[in-house]
Amino acid sequence: MLADILILSTLAGAATGIGGAIAVIKRPGKRLFDFLMGFAGGVMLSLSFTELLAEAINLGGLTLSIIGFSVGALFIFLIDSVLPHIHFFVKERGILDWKVFRGVFDWRLFRIGTLVAIGISIHNIPEGMAVGAGYINAPALGLVVAIGIALHNIPEGVATALPLYASGFSRNKSFLISLFSGFVEPIGALIAYLFLSGFPLLTPAMLAFAAGVMIFITLDELLPEICAIKERHQFQHFMSLGILVGIISVMILSKLFRV
Repeated sequence: MLADILILSTLAGAATGIGGAIAVIKRPGKRLFDFLMGFAGGVMLSLSFTELLAEAINLGGLTLSIIGFSVGALFIFLIDSVLPHIHFFVKERGILDWKVFRGVFDWRLFRIGTLVAIGISIHNIPEGMAVGAGYINAPALGLVVAIGIALHNIPEGVATALPLYASGFSRNKSFLISLFSGFVEPIGALIAYLFLSGFPLLTPAMLAFAAGVMIFITLDELLPEICAIKERHQFQHFMSLGILVGIISVMILSKLFRV
């Protein structure tokens, strides 16, 4: 089981490389970028509500699910508040500062690269936990979650590679950072496996925890970027279409795998 979980989470994470390749080979136009960002949000919200949270409530009841969901959302809120990072172009300073590094590195490139790397790590580990918890509960659910996260990770790869490439990183470095950023996800999957192996009754809480993290990320970072897109230009209909396609994609996956 562990090998299957690690393989699934690795493949899901590696999908960021597809987005990274899109970003550095041919920068997406505004319409395509709007669609991809909306698609990522639709996938995350649909996956969290219709799969993870619904299964958590079905297995463990409403009270345990609310606790797990709340802890997940609070956890990522606290991490976001403490650690400065960049994710989906949303820059959050956090409590910690970086003045200690001034004069030692190329500050601009180092800071951008570091903040992006931190943002990737913060948000990809819980995605791996979602894959692990879903697979432990039911292999079909784990597969649906992994595919959904892989679809979400393509726009994430675009959003990771674009600012790096634009800031001066080489094409290859920007692509490799986006690719290897997804390889953090097996760590989350391993954490879920080890935790639930010792406390199997908390599987519903872990599913709800992952849903809380993913929904908070979508609301706190992805949707503000989508709203900014709407303010910048007139292609918001492509963003809305992307959200709808993302939601429908998860519904189709659920039907295909009978989750």
